Amino acid sequence: MGCFVLFDGGFSGLVIINFTAESAMEIYRNYLLSMGMPENELALFHTADEVGNVMGEIMNQIVGDFTNKIRHQLKTSITQSQPKMMAINKQVQISVNTTLDQPQSRRVTFNTAKNNIFYLELSMDKTEFIKLHDFDEAELENPDDILAENARPTDKPSSDSSSSNQHDDLMNDLGI
Repeated sequence: MGCFVLFDGGFSGLVIINFTAESAMEIYRNYLLSMGMPENELALFHTADEVGNVMGEIMNQIVGDFTNKIRHQLKTSITQSQPKMMAINKQVQISVNTTLDQPQSRRVTFNTAKNNIFYLELSMDKTEFIKLHDFDEAELENPDDILAENARPTDKPSSDSSSSNQHDDLMNDLGI
């Protein structure tokens, strides 16, 4: 199973993740089971559309995290295409119809918990980032911290009565 995403902006390239059938099924199953999906509702074969959709969503999250880090650390923006997932039985080569002056490709091998292999491949034009001046790097906001902070009860006295009085004053001024 292969999934690819094109990205473009401050620099351009292609990210591909190739999964064996076993690694795709292991990741798919673990992902959905961790979210509370009953095991009897999971797909049985890697060629099922549901498996491709889940793997595409995982790919979208991976590349989205990458683009967010690029935006934060390098102060440049890149956009990504919608991930495309293909369940295939043979190795294929994807070529992007674009002119790259100095194309560079890298391949990283990963193992799942059950030792199933999958590969991440990145292909892009040779790019060098040069910092022209120092800038303050703001800390990345963690969504979990924001939710926890807003869930805490506040110690401030409630201003419901004062806002109710203001509302009544406005209504009296309008003659209602």
